[in-house]
Amino acid sequence: MNGDTEVGAPLRELIPQVVGALVRRYGRFDECEDAAQDALLDAIVQWRRDGVPGNPLGWLTRVAHRRLADRARSNIARRRREATVAAMARADEPVESGPAELHPSDQDDSLILLFLCCHPSLSPSSQLALTLRACGGLTTGQIARAFLVPEATMAQRISRAKQRIRAAGAEFELPPPEDRPERLGVVLHVLYLIFNEGYTSTSGAELHQVELTREAIRLTRALRRAMPGSPEVTGLLALMLLTDARCPARTDDDGNLIPLAEQDRTRWDTAALKEGLALTTKALARGPMGPYQLQAAIAAVHAEAPSADETDWRQIVILYRLLEQVSPNPMVTLNHAVAAAMAHGPQAGLDLLHPLGEDDRVADHHRLHAVRGHLLEMAGDHDAARESYREAARRTASLPERRFLEFRADRLSKPNG
Repeated sequence: MNGDTEVGAPLRELIPQVVGALVRRYGRFDECEDAAQDALLDAIVQWRRDGVPGNPLGWLTRVAHRRLADRARSNIARRRREATVAAMARADEPVESGPAELHPSDQDDSLILLFLCCHPSLSPSSQLALTLRACGGLTTGQIARAFLVPEATMAQRISRAKQRIRAAGAEFELPPPEDRPERLGVVLHVLYLIFNEGYTSTSGAELHQVELTREAIRLTRALRRAMPGSPEVTGLLALMLLTDARCPARTDDDGNLIPLAEQDRTRWDTAALKEGLALTTKALARGPMGPYQLQAAIAAVHAEAPSADETDWRQIVILYRLLEQVSPNPMVTLNHAVAAAMAHGPQAGLDLLHPLGEDDRVADHHRLHAVRGHLLEMAGDHDAARESYREAARRTASLPERRFLEFRADRLSKPNG
């Protein structure tokens, strides 16, 4: 399904509502989600041929209801489950319940579904996959292509995730108030990971997967509608918009990566920048500061700079120091090192990098070698920089990043490099 088509937009918005409507009436999240996917595929074919119906939610709910009945009949024929078929409406009869009865609160159902897909019993990879399918309306094939795994593998992952949710006895309801802050943190992290994978794919031939970044932004918007008072939700949405605004300037006509310092900022998406800056202001107005608010603030400093040379790197360094206190992790330190080098010279950045060579979480990551190469190049040690770039290129599975790193290394091999 192409999210840019007239069919894609309403489907993406309605799938969580359809799943919620079915689960509220019948329970059995795993079977209801499968039925909603069946209805989605039917809509792709029929809506493109006949146009979007006047009541898309009602159409999808009726078809999903019938698909659920079909699945129940198939199970009954195989397992003699007469009790299940008795609870189902006839597949050839219209659904008597209207969308209002089946789905009393769109926002609540979308929020509940996000929390359910990010259930703590699931692994991070399963949370990502299930969120994209049940909340985002992506097909299993699309998710598999996004993460470069066979469709059968992704189907098994999603199926196991739903089985684990059932085994955990998870109910289709919001977690209790005392569990929500921690569970919200997981939801935000999953959306953040979806966006990052779309913005810079960890492997494959494409740098940017628009489908994933758009889905992450759409789902975060839905989350903010449901939780408008959460500064971290607002901060995450601001961060996504400010980052995604750079996409038009991130690659040249041949798909080669253009680093931030060399981008033509007139090509940045001004509407996304304006909205992202406004949301950042709102997010920062409420404390205490969380990691997404601080990352949005850093992105805002970049967005407000007319050029790379006019970036307020000292302010960015201060924000990274705060971020390391709130959410210490090696990737934050990597970015802090770059900012420190820009503000105080390359040696300041290299000093911050030094401990990371002993950190198992990042010691073998291509980004550590890439950043080290960049800072060594700034320091004038071109031989060491070239080796770091080449080591980074060997370690990345992203073809655009590999080409960029090899280009940097080759450039330093030239007499005037």
